[in-house]
Amino acid sequence: MKFRLWPRSLIGQLVFAVALMLFVAQAINFALLVRGQKQQMLAHGGGMAVARIIDAVDRDRRGDFRRGPRDRRDDPHERERAQKLVISDTPIAVPTGAVRLPELADYVADLLNEADVGAQSVDAWALPQRPRLRPNFPGRTVIVSARIDNRYIAVRSRIQTSGNRLQGFLIWQTLSLYLLLLIPIMVIAWRAAAPLRDLTRAARANPALRDATPLEEEGPSDVRDLIIAFNAYRGRIATMLSDKDRMLGAVGHDLRTPLASLRVRVEQIDDDVLRDKMIASIDEMTAMLTDILALARSGAGTELREAVGLRGLVEEIAADYRERGQDVTVAAAADAAVMARPLLLRRALRNLIDNAAAYGVRARLSVERAPGEVRIIVSDDGPGLTDEQIRTLIEPFARGEGSRNRATGGSGLGLSIARDIAEGEGGTLTLVNRAGGGLDAVVMLPSAS
Repeated sequence: MKFRLWPRSLIGQLVFAVALMLFVAQAINFALLVRGQKQQMLAHGGGMAVARIIDAVDRDRRGDFRRGPRDRRDDPHERERAQKLVISDTPIAVPTGAVRLPELADYVADLLNEADVGAQSVDAWALPQRPRLRPNFPGRTVIVSARIDNRYIAVRSRIQTSGNRLQGFLIWQTLSLYLLLLIPIMVIAWRAAAPLRDLTRAARANPALRDATPLEEEGPSDVRDLIIAFNAYRGRIATMLSDKDRMLGAVGHDLRTPLASLRVRVEQIDDDVLRDKMIASIDEMTAMLTDILALARSGAGTELREAVGLRGLVEEIAADYRERGQDVTVAAAADAAVMARPLLLRRALRNLIDNAAAYGVRARLSVERAPGEVRIIVSDDGPGLTDEQIRTLIEPFARGEGSRNRATGGSGLGLSIARDIAEGEGGTLTLVNRAGGGLDAVVMLPSAS
């Protein structure tokens, strides 16, 4: 199964596009906030460290740190400062578990250079996390060490670490934006998509079904205008189809009457050979006229749909053909029913059986059930058809037999009539070459259940 990232429906595309843009916007916002927080952390922690280092350098140059140990112990400020400041002639020992912070070290070095304090080297470490003694001041303790005038000065500072709170804030902000934006977009898209789905189903329906009711005009103004245009368009089609039916009825009546009169006169001819040839020509013209009218009227008519049991239908049709001496059998027939017009369905199956008996030696009928549909299969034992023949023979007046003799090749309308009838009943007709030889004509119709 192929995975599709981009949805097909209108609602899916709108929601996906908005969700993707919100995610990109929030990702940019998160990156900017993280960058700003990092700059704030460096400015706070690094600024404090630089101020203490500059103060320590000034005091060291004045000799304030060269007093005796007893003097420092007696001064409480000096004792507290000694815990946060170390000045030594040797490198400062890094505590176990400390993590180097190169960005903080670079930031402090830049500030010292701007203050004209020449630092040969600057390093920074973050001490391991310990239980907070001061809960109201969250953060981590860092040590910044600078080598200045061949003396190592190390100061302690604190940097804020509120990354978890920032992430939680961004998550809640993103969810709130999704709820505030996606829900209204989904409602608007559904309001536009629901009428479009009804319009799609109506457009796929057979236009020969004249009893289709107009679609309800709803949705946004653009969608309503489209539905109004579609209803008017379908009304014009129904009017044209009705005019066509009346014209075909008149043409059929006007042509059958002179043909019947002509046959009566032909039967009075004394020459038997000439009379039989003329009668055959008149019968061929009458049959051709019947096929053309049936093709033009396929899907129309006043016959109502009803539940048709296919097992009894195919067995009855096969029995009729066997009575006429043709090899037509029922191979397998599942107990299935479809909603169809019985006379039209019989005509479609008879056309398929006639082709199978004429070109494929014999015909075998079978009915198969599938989820939501039923297949009526007319199989023959002929040589089959090429892909090009399958594409062309389904069209009107296309014949597999090369001659123009109706007795051997027919009028070329049987498959077209069967296809139009199947589509008029909401199904399809397909021709498939069978493995091992032969052809299967498959009429697929929606199941009555």
